[in-house]
Amino acid sequence: MIALSKIVWEAIVQAYQSMTGNRLRTILSLLGITIGIFCIIAVKSAVDSLQDNIVEGISELGSDMIYIDRQPWNEDPNQNYWKYLKRPDPSYEDYKMLRDRLESASLASYAIVTGGRTIKYRSNSVTNAFILGATPEYQEMQGLQIADGRYFSSQEMSTGHSAVILGANVAASLFEELNPLGKDVRLFGQKYQVIGVLEEEGDNMFNFINYDDVIWISYNNIKRFVSVKQSSQVGKLLNVKVADGIELATLKDEATGLLRQVRRLRPREDDNFAINELSMLTDLMGKIFGVMNIAGGLIGAFSLIVGMFSVANIMFVSVKERTSIIGVKKALGAKRFMILLEFLIEAMVLCLIGGLIGLAVVYVVLKGITVGLDFPMSLSPFNVALGIVTSIIVGIIAGLLPALRASKMDPVEAIRS
Repeated sequence: MIALSKIVWEAIVQAYQSMTGNRLRTILSLLGITIGIFCIIAVKSAVDSLQDNIVEGISELGSDMIYIDRQPWNEDPNQNYWKYLKRPDPSYEDYKMLRDRLESASLASYAIVTGGRTIKYRSNSVTNAFILGATPEYQEMQGLQIADGRYFSSQEMSTGHSAVILGANVAASLFEELNPLGKDVRLFGQKYQVIGVLEEEGDNMFNFINYDDVIWISYNNIKRFVSVKQSSQVGKLLNVKVADGIELATLKDEATGLLRQVRRLRPREDDNFAINELSMLTDLMGKIFGVMNIAGGLIGAFSLIVGMFSVANIMFVSVKERTSIIGVKKALGAKRFMILLEFLIEAMVLCLIGGLIGLAVVYVVLKGITVGLDFPMSLSPFNVALGIVTSIIVGIIAGLLPALRASKMDPVEAIRS
């Protein structure tokens, strides 16, 4: 153990002397390692950060729910455009049927989404507002929290009373420093009373629905002003949440059977609806980001190959410069594996230094992007470990041939040289 420790220490000292003795050669040689590690880890960190932000944005959909739509989420919408265009939208009648008859569901909700409207309070207004008209279960389904005020009462929901809940951004734009609760705003040319303001969600460009910008009214109210039958003007969201202890696949099978029954589809007819779930989006994202990681890895691999040959060149030069020293060590009883290990460790140390520099550059770049573009990016511990391990492996490969040559030297001839 003591001998091994001495070998490691001597290898580190030799690596340091090699770097300081030939600084220009060392810098040029390690540049390939640094660039290679930077390319691999920077691309992987960027892809991981992008994926985390997208998954965080779509996670509000909920992994314990299914979504009835005209087409599947994991298919190119242009691939079978006319096929899906002919399908009926999920309807309020579908919602009532699933709500009442599904045994494997705990909740079902239905919502209408429309835009291009203006909401006003005195001289302030918000144009092209995003309006949501939903059934009573929607708040619980999406886990939305009221920061100020209250939720719709059952009477307001059933009668379609002119009450509205505002997202944080809409409330701030309309009322600035004023308390919005109890104030009357104008929407669809009618007066609405503000009964609540949602908790602020914060910035995430990948939010599936940005509730900070929502104007939320009841379904029975919105259908007075928006033609819910015209799919080109509104979006329709029919969501069903699985009951505790029930598999999502069971809920999908039951919902499929009920929808086929209600829509009177024959046994040989294809479904005229799609049942989607969050995993379909995450799987699709995983495939896309996997391709991006491979592309970044290939770019980095070319740089690492160049750096590997450069480090190997340094090691061959180092072996030649220390030929007589190697002969003396072998004459004094040094084993072949000790000489081999010494040069391998030296090559590993050189590549590790280049890799650590590359990781440092990645960290600085990602921090700069986070601060400058307000887009959170980070260097994960896994990617740090990946960079270090890759550097060590490249060092072993680069130093193997020079180390073998050094270990096979004849001590007498080595001393004479």
